[in-house]
Amino acid sequence: MGLFGKKKRALDPADDLKNQPVPEGSHLLEVDDLKMYFHTQDGVVKAVDGVSYTLDRGETLGVVGESGSGKSVTHMTIMGLIDMPPGKIEGGDIRYRGHSLLEMTEEQMQHIRGNDIAMIFQDPMTSLNPVYTIGRQLGEGLRLHRGYSKEQALQRAVELLDMVGIPNPEQRVKDYPHQFSGGMRQRVMIAMALACDPDILIADEPTTALDVTIQAQIIELMQEMQKKNGNAIVMITHDLGVVADVADKIMVMYAGHPVEFGTAEEIFYNPVHPYTWGLIRSIPKPAGDEKESLTPIEGNPPSLVNLPAGCPFSPRCPYATDRCRTEMPELYVTETGHYSRCHFSGDAAFVAKNAPANSRSAAPANAEEGGEA
Repeated sequence: MGLFGKKKRALDPADDLKNQPVPEGSHLLEVDDLKMYFHTQDGVVKAVDGVSYTLDRGETLGVVGESGSGKSVTHMTIMGLIDMPPGKIEGGDIRYRGHSLLEMTEEQMQHIRGNDIAMIFQDPMTSLNPVYTIGRQLGEGLRLHRGYSKEQALQRAVELLDMVGIPNPEQRVKDYPHQFSGGMRQRVMIAMALACDPDILIADEPTTALDVTIQAQIIELMQEMQKKNGNAIVMITHDLGVVADVADKIMVMYAGHPVEFGTAEEIFYNPVHPYTWGLIRSIPKPAGDEKESLTPIEGNPPSLVNLPAGCPFSPRCPYATDRCRTEMPELYVTETGHYSRCHFSGDAAFVAKNAPANSRSAAPANAEEGGEA
């Protein structure tokens, strides 16, 4: 049986999927209607409920939403890091180079993790083991996946520290995490994720708790590594501003659902969902820019055990009607693949009137309601 209870596929753990071509008509990564629920004493928590997207080599996907929207759980599921139980995949599939990750055994997933798909975890302060040197932690994946000797792994660790801009890497590789600043620890986490040249790099809030200058350096570093290695990046964040200049595509999530998906240009200049509008209005403006004040989204995200009837955003949406409170919106999809889950997404006049002033919003005329993304 596979890791998630499905039939084991015939895949040798020694196979390196990175060297296999992506099947014609497929993508590097395909997430198809993924549903991850947690069964608790209080009820079923629908943490991820119908997430779909595709990712190709060299692309950057921004996944944006408030805490509890399902961003991290979606990608921890992709990595096979959710304990089951209490978690349970209730539907959907995850395909990497045409291979279903949900059909793989834990042994096979161990070969995928770090080697093919790597993750920068949310908190660099706690993600590193305090009792092991930086060199040992950087070399662990290389010894496991590449068969490096201890000496080879240490040499590669020095190269990785130099690559991410840590000075005097020959000495720092012998140091412990407490001897590094927060920004330097985040650089170590990036180096660890890039050690085996993964196809896909998942960055979960990689700039959280870092000052603005370090944030810019970390993002620039990730972009440089992408240009050099050609890997795909998933950037998870609660701040649309973080992905404004780096993402090719953006998925906005709320209460476990994707509520809007499109290119970065579509999301920033033609957003059609009120929640996306709220996130855009919450982006701090440059000093002296008085065109539009910072506007918070009123209220709190709903309980995922007790979601409201209809649209989950309706209790906080200033435009909600009785229909919104009783009927879940269908997907509104344009020919470009830009989709939104809102009853008003197809109303060009409504969108143009209410969208943020800094977005050139006008819903495209060539759209159909109720399509599939």
